[in-house]
Amino acid sequence: MHENRELVEARISRFLRERLEPARWRDRQPLDITAWTAPGEPVTFDEAARQEFLPFSTGQAWGAPWDTTWFRVSGTVPADWPDDDGARPELVIDLGFNGDGPGFQAEALVYTDQGSIVKAVEPRNMHVPLPHGPGDSFTYFVEAASNPDVIAGFTYAPTPLGDRATAGDAPLYVCRTADLALLDVSAWNLARDFWTLNGLMHELPMDLPRRYEILRAMERAVNAVDPSDIAGTAGAGRNELAAVLASPAYASAHRVHGVGHAHIDSAWLWPVRETVRKVARTFANVLELMDHDPDFVFTASSAQQYAWIKDHYPDLFARVAAKVRSGQFVPTGGMWVESDTNLPGGEALVRQFVAGKRFFQEEFNVDPEVVWLPDSFGYSAALPQIARAAGARWFLTQKISWNETNTMPHSTFLWEGIDGSRLFTHFPPVDTYNSELSGQELARAQRQYAEKGFGNTSLVPFGWGDGGGGPTREMLAAARRTADLEGSPKVRLSSPERFFTAAEEELAEPPVWSGELYLEFHRGTYTSQANTKRGNRRSEHLLREAELWAATAAVRTGREYPYDTLERIWHTVLLQQFHDILPGTSIAWVHQEAERNYARVAAELETLIDDAARALLGSGDSSTVLNSGPYPQQGVAGGSAAAGPTPRDTGTAGSWERQGTAWKLAGDDLQLTVDEAGLFTSLTAGGREVFPPGRPGNHFQLFRDTPNQWDAWDLDAHYRFSTADLMHPDAMELEADGRVLRIDRSFGSSTLVQRIMLSPDGTAVDLTVDVDWHERQKLLKLAFPLDLHADRAASEIQFGHIYRPTHANTSWDAARFETVAHRWIHVGEPGFGVAVANDRTYGHDTIRDEVDGVTCTTVRLSLLRAPLFPDPGTDQGSHRFRFSLCPAAGIPEAVAEGYRLNLPLRTVSGVQSPDAVPLLALDNPAVVLEAVKLAEDRSGDVVVRLYEAFGGRATVQITPSFGYSSVAATDLMECPVDPGAVSAAVSADGKGDVRLSLRPFELVTLRFRTS
Repeated sequence: MHENRELVEARISRFLRERLEPARWRDRQPLDITAWTAPGEPVTFDEAARQEFLPFSTGQAWGAPWDTTWFRVSGTVPADWPDDDGARPELVIDLGFNGDGPGFQAEALVYTDQGSIVKAVEPRNMHVPLPHGPGDSFTYFVEAASNPDVIAGFTYAPTPLGDRATAGDAPLYVCRTADLALLDVSAWNLARDFWTLNGLMHELPMDLPRRYEILRAMERAVNAVDPSDIAGTAGAGRNELAAVLASPAYASAHRVHGVGHAHIDSAWLWPVRETVRKVARTFANVLELMDHDPDFVFTASSAQQYAWIKDHYPDLFARVAAKVRSGQFVPTGGMWVESDTNLPGGEALVRQFVAGKRFFQEEFNVDPEVVWLPDSFGYSAALPQIARAAGARWFLTQKISWNETNTMPHSTFLWEGIDGSRLFTHFPPVDTYNSELSGQELARAQRQYAEKGFGNTSLVPFGWGDGGGGPTREMLAAARRTADLEGSPKVRLSSPERFFTAAEEELAEPPVWSGELYLEFHRGTYTSQANTKRGNRRSEHLLREAELWAATAAVRTGREYPYDTLERIWHTVLLQQFHDILPGTSIAWVHQEAERNYARVAAELETLIDDAARALLGSGDSSTVLNSGPYPQQGVAGGSAAAGPTPRDTGTAGSWERQGTAWKLAGDDLQLTVDEAGLFTSLTAGGREVFPPGRPGNHFQLFRDTPNQWDAWDLDAHYRFSTADLMHPDAMELEADGRVLRIDRSFGSSTLVQRIMLSPDGTAVDLTVDVDWHERQKLLKLAFPLDLHADRAASEIQFGHIYRPTHANTSWDAARFETVAHRWIHVGEPGFGVAVANDRTYGHDTIRDEVDGVTCTTVRLSLLRAPLFPDPGTDQGSHRFRFSLCPAAGIPEAVAEGYRLNLPLRTVSGVQSPDAVPLLALDNPAVVLEAVKLAEDRSGDVVVRLYEAFGGRATVQITPSFGYSSVAATDLMECPVDPGAVSAAVSADGKGDVRLSLRPFELVTLRFRTS
């Protein structure tokens, strides 16, 4: 007679928890322990090993926040321990791990006494295998990092732990265990059998016979194992489970490619320096697994992380390189870091691939074809073209499964970008990038796979991330047991390339998704940490200038091009575009470091620009103005490189006049009226009034900003329910000979100073906003209601723009209530439009609404937030923003305004020549020259990157002002592509023009050979 199902399941659970798991080790012996704490930042093994180690014991506290404690552990393998395959000695170290997930607390790296790295220790990976036999003595060093649990169980509570200056010095951990243990291999395998079968059973339908077959087999196995002699009876238990484990999977079972990986954020709730060690620990773990399992394959993206290992752990890097050559360690991704893709500029996203792929090619002779971004917060519609131009074929992400409102309809599909490029894409239906290959996860992958009937294959990334240690021996055991198991998907250990090749073969006609992959979550990342975002924007444009003028100086004067300096600076900027740095979602330490780096980058680039300009212009008593933008400004010619006389106004600068309680500003092209509240009550241009009756512009609004979770990440729709309008200025006065109207405001604990003037050419209103921000959990926006009936708005993204609806017809439209734009946003009707440009802002919302019977389209820019987690000091302090409101504007004017605000004219004094001839001139403003540089291979060839910016087909003639022997279209790696892409009329002396025809938003790279 059998017990009922519930009682049997309860009995099995207790057996696993209380009897089998503790019996994995037949015997345990305490180790001798001494310890030394490093003062300040981490030190090398050699330095640590020279220190005086003091006695230490388990049960003793250790580790102030962010400290490093080195433990020296010693012991001798007992002479009576067996020396056979049934039992193995290993270290078992518990540093005081808490119950939360791995990656958010203490971690350690274990070294031999000679300094060789063995393996890491983490909460769910506490063992270290030993190559010692009975009677052998040994000593190991354990480099333990006392990283604080900043996220504290995902409570999102403000904490001082994210800043070393405020984290305190009280010990965080108590060392629980440092033992020499004898692993019982049979008991360990029995535990893995139970884990797999128990997980599978709970996912099977209640009326399926297979469920009860597994249940009764486990019941028999429990009966067969004597709790007082598990070592002697584990084999009998395994025998009872052998038949159910051997039953093969259904022919129609879902096919899973299990890909070992470890998602390691390059900074997040820890500083960059700690990520370096997290990577080393994880790589050490997987190398140890590879040595014992030749079928195990591990993939890792982010060239930056490999570069860290090369710089800091050269011996470990050599082991990685050997496993890359054998095919077990697979570089993927092809980018410098797993960057955000919403916020970086176009050329920066290009350089993510150029820097990443160059590293992988030079170090490993591999060229990854997969774009691997499981965790970034939405994906730009420009990415397919950029990825394809970099040689990528495939794209993987998991994050869109986090959508709050809508479920993506596909698991595998073609993703089409703004230029028509398509990228074969996969969303793993397992809905996690930290799988442990559990029965629940595998069942979810099978259940949620969307292309059933057309395909039947998905990828499951398995391994603990963020310093959790990556894949474990337990996960590999699960993969073996589910390779061909009735009731389970069929799991094979695989690589990204193998999966995508198989998926392409089986899915002959994939569905197509066109446009951005908008994440319906984490919308606050467009605004949080405004200074980090400003540093990125400024660095991108200074790099453009530096490369342009350095290339011009090299071609014109033979001056050495600063390859190494520019590469180092690019690497810094690319690192800080990581998807938890640039989006503003890291601890204070990370953002403080980022801002220091941006300051250093700016200083170095300013020096490079000045040196190159002076090399071009010579020394003298003259001054000249350089224009690095693609369009003329204030009479200074535009293009790839332009120089000219002192700036002059092409329109009427205009002065303010007081009329009653209002202020008025009139130029040749527009007239502006500002009322006593500092609001724009009228703006006329091109025969049109910009603002609807009773709906003034220049409206600062303060919102309550209290997300349900993920403070720095999220901007929830309910923020709109609590609004304070900043309507009462403290003062309004004129500056700069009456050309600038200054408006002072105070609110809460903050102040705001706005300056309003005409743009130099008189076609736009320029705004400067200085905010001394000291609010908490507030959002500051600047609104412009526009008298336009527009059902969509154009937002600049990389190498083009995207249209988004201003209505909420569908759930997809409604969920897109906060969006990202780069330098400009444009709203228009046929024949009339308005552009709003900025120099550092990314978050926007554009809606069509009605108030008191007046319908308008409102553009609002998100300026500042003040979330409390993970950095309770987010955005506190001083900020300066620049905006341009350009009426009677189309897309061409919007593009030009964006470049004007972000690439201001540069005056150089003490030079001889009044001007420098541009390297190239273009005859069509729709084609923008985005980058001019020398080739990555240091050949001296000139590389230019250009794109069609207005959204239509364009033909352009490019006129170089330097000699060249040939020109070719290349990919982003500067290797030739289809020669038909360039229709060039090149004269025999190498001075001919180049003519191109471009598709809408097409990106083209040209290489001019100069020798």
